[in-house]
Amino acid sequence: MSTAPKPIALPVTAVTCLEDRSHIERSAVLDLEAGVQRLRLGPVSALAVDRTLHAELTADHPATVLDVRMVRSWTPRGPQPSADDSALRRRVHDLDEERLDLQRRRERLHARLDVLRHLAADLLRDIAEGAGAGETDPARWARELDRVDAERDAYGEQLRTVEARLAAAAVERGEAQRAMDLAGNEPAELVGHIELTVQSAVAGPVRLRLTHLTPCALWRPAYRAVLDGDTVTLETDAMVWQRTGEDWSGVRLTLSTARSALAGEPPRLDEDRLTLKDRTAAERRTVDVELREEEIGDLGPVPVLGLPGVDDGGETRVLSAPAPVSVPGDGRAHRVRISAFTTAARSEYACSPELSALVTRVARFDNGSGHALLAGPVDLVRGSGFGGRGTVDFTAPGAPVELAFGSCDDHRVVRHAEESRETAGITQRTVVTRTVRLHLSRFSAPGEHGERVVAVRERIPVSEVSAVEVRLRKDACSPPPDAVDADGVARWDVALPPGGRRTVTLVYELSASSKVTGL
Repeated sequence: MSTAPKPIALPVTAVTCLEDRSHIERSAVLDLEAGVQRLRLGPVSALAVDRTLHAELTADHPATVLDVRMVRSWTPRGPQPSADDSALRRRVHDLDEERLDLQRRRERLHARLDVLRHLAADLLRDIAEGAGAGETDPARWARELDRVDAERDAYGEQLRTVEARLAAAAVERGEAQRAMDLAGNEPAELVGHIELTVQSAVAGPVRLRLTHLTPCALWRPAYRAVLDGDTVTLETDAMVWQRTGEDWSGVRLTLSTARSALAGEPPRLDEDRLTLKDRTAAERRTVDVELREEEIGDLGPVPVLGLPGVDDGGETRVLSAPAPVSVPGDGRAHRVRISAFTTAARSEYACSPELSALVTRVARFDNGSGHALLAGPVDLVRGSGFGGRGTVDFTAPGAPVELAFGSCDDHRVVRHAEESRETAGITQRTVVTRTVRLHLSRFSAPGEHGERVVAVRERIPVSEVSAVEVRLRKDACSPPPDAVDADGVARWDVALPPGGRRTVTLVYELSASSKVTGL
């Protein structure tokens, strides 16, 4: 068996990106000799999981894989930048060398100034002692003092220049380091190769397919919705991050929601005992009720079985990029287009004053992408440009999608709610009357014409027990609601002219028997 001195290239051809890792597929054509031989392929990412290595050979003649293993080699970096380093890295190295030289020069200047300070002190002491002994030589004293002061000024100016250059070099070095952190990658010191032992009956070419798992790669869904009149274009993208140590160039990318990190064991079954007991006299006399809020769910016209949950093992969704993509291994987010569709949208100006006092432009349309829309952020674009960012919930194929494309700042809604409570004398029934007044106004620019219809929605409680009755007083409502659905949501279509104002009044009663408590 022989090992080739030069490794055979084994590029990445297909990637299946999972929730927190990736499944890598590599392929190459090998020119084998007859018999058993060992080949060295790569380099490959050193992060490859050894136990997931799997190699297959495809050929017209018998060929078998006897062994496949990962071999890693460590090459430490030298103190000097190599020829493969980027210009930023060489610039950082030059700045570090310059800073070291400047720091040594600054230390020498400080030492020279200390010597001159001691020399000046000794000269002044000599002058004082000579004057005390009766010796007078003013010309020599002035000449020596002038020489010391001139040298101190010269070295002080050099020290200020060195410190200014040190500060500038520190700032430049910080900027270069930040740019290198954003745009550059550390050269890999740990490099992996594949050692493949194969046996071939005859000499000839064979195709090798090698797969393995690699961490440090993930993806998340992202969307872009463009509202143009009565049509909506929804683009489904995938944000892919990978820092596996190698670039993915021109690969077939598949995106999966499979959670391979979760254990595949079924949950343990525990006993759940149900017991019956008689109600007490107090429980027979009273009915305890409470107000609660429930979210209204709608899966759309197309029935979908196995709808996945957030944290459970639901149905795995698989998406594929329509064309080969390239994802650098820099750890940054890269947007990959998955699908896009344009469909008609039902647009309206909607307001739910109980939740928000804003009037928003809402577009409703059906999911025509052909696949499920996973929960993720969506960039909202209207005729004026980028309007903000929202979220898309999990939406089955063909199910309705609702997106709010920003608020209308020229509308204002004020909500006032009142409640009165009274008890009938004979029946002892408690009647709670609630009155909700909604004041809508529109502030329009000069020259604006045409009415704008605002869909206003307000909730009415829905009773689940016969002891509590809810009644809408249409005679007291002004105007009466245009529609009230089975979930108790009342709707008005309010037409507001430019500069117009309208008031909507909703009145309903909650009637409960004397047994009811908690209302």
